[in-house]
Amino acid sequence: MPRISPTKMAILSAALELGAVNGISGTTMEQVAERAGVAKGSVYYNFSSKDKLFEELLTTGVSTLAETLSQARQSAAGFAAIEAMVTDMLTLIAENRALAKLMASEIFRTDRAWQDAVQTLRREAISEIGTALAPLVPAATSEPSRLLMAGGIFGATLMGGLEWLLFSPETDVAEVSAAILYTFSGKLAA
Repeated sequence: MPRISPTKMAILSAALELGAVNGISGTTMEQVAERAGVAKGSVYYNFSSKDKLFEELLTTGVSTLAETLSQARQSAAGFAAIEAMVTDMLTLIAENRALAKLMASEIFRTDRAWQDAVQTLRREAISEIGTALAPLVPAATSEPSRLLMAGGIFGATLMGGLEWLLFSPETDVAEVSAAILYTFSGKLAA
C-alpha cells in the first residue's frame, strides 16, 4: 500500500470525523480543511472533489472490511468461520467507530458518485461470508439465496455493532458476537 502523506492523512481523518457527525451531505470541503488544519487548496490538491474524498474514505474502509472477513474465514472451518467473521467484524467496527457509522449511513445509498466502487467492495465482503456459508447450507441452495443469507449476517453484524457501540459499549465483544449469532441459530423459532 502506498504511503500517505501527513497532509492527506489529516484531510482523510478530518473528513471521517465530520462525516460521521454531520453526514457526507452536511460536510463541506471548507470544514474539512479547517478541521485538518490545512488550506482549502490543499484539500483540493489531494482530492479533486468532495465525492473523490469520501469515495477514498469509504472504499478504503470497505476494502479493509473485506480483507478482515477473508482472514477470519480462512482462520476456521464450518460455523466457526462465521463466528470468527462476526467477531472480527465487530472488533473492526469498535476500532473504527466513525468509519462504521459513516459506512452504515452510506452503504445502501444508490445516489452517490462512489456507489459503484463501494458496491463492488461490499459484494467482495459479502462473498467472503457466502463462501463460509457454502458448506453449511443445503447443496440445492442457489447462489443468490446464499448471498442473501450472507448479506443478512453482514447487515445484522454492522447494525448490531453500531447498536452495541451507541447503547451498550460496556458489553464485551464476545457477548455481542454471541447475541448476533444467536439470531441465526434457529433457536428463536423453537
